[in-house]
Amino acid sequence: MRGEAPAAAPAEGALSPNIGGFMERESDVKRKTQETQIRVCWKLDGEGTYRISTGIPFFNHMLELFARHGFFDLTVEAEGDIEIDYHHTIEDTGITLGKALREALPAFAGIRRFGHAVLPMDEALCMVAIDLSGRPGLVWNGDVNGKVGAFDGEVIREFFRGFVNEARITLHVNLLYGENLHHRIEAIFKASGKALREAVTRDERVKGPLSTKGCL
Repeated sequence: MRGEAPAAAPAEGALSPNIGGFMERESDVKRKTQETQIRVCWKLDGEGTYRISTGIPFFNHMLELFARHGFFDLTVEAEGDIEIDYHHTIEDTGITLGKALREALPAFAGIRRFGHAVLPMDEALCMVAIDLSGRPGLVWNGDVNGKVGAFDGEVIREFFRGFVNEARITLHVNLLYGENLHHRIEAIFKASGKALREAVTRDERVKGPLSTKGCL
């Protein structure tokens, strides 16, 4: 009898019969500098579970919201020179998350690519739109200056800047209004999680990246 031919490896973004019908989409990334040491474990097809430890309570809370509303299973372990300033730890966490997203989604294949969310948080309203385009870009409209306890709101932009630059995605954040700074920042993180969830959603009609060029 002739032996059966070996099964071909699934294409990027295709179904895999070995893992519940789908390829696993997850990553485990580490980044170490003289200022910070960060590890991110990210499972895109999760249930919204999280384990966040950055040494910055308010930032922990925002990343928890991002994971929960995006239905991502997310672990973030960060140590940094927070006795000097929160900036390095927050920015480098964004960079590490960006790299983790890229590693979990090779070539951004087999996904919807675009996502958006309009999200209220009490009196605040935020609109976020994402394109997993392979091109980094951040458009930011809205005021997050000020303090929530000891937390400087302005570093939120640096977090997202680091994230989009390393992930190579386009992100538009339009904070339309809101009186309370905590609510404004919370709306941004929740909306970002929901918009990214839509963008990374699998679509069996998409073969490779969603582009007429054939690549991103």
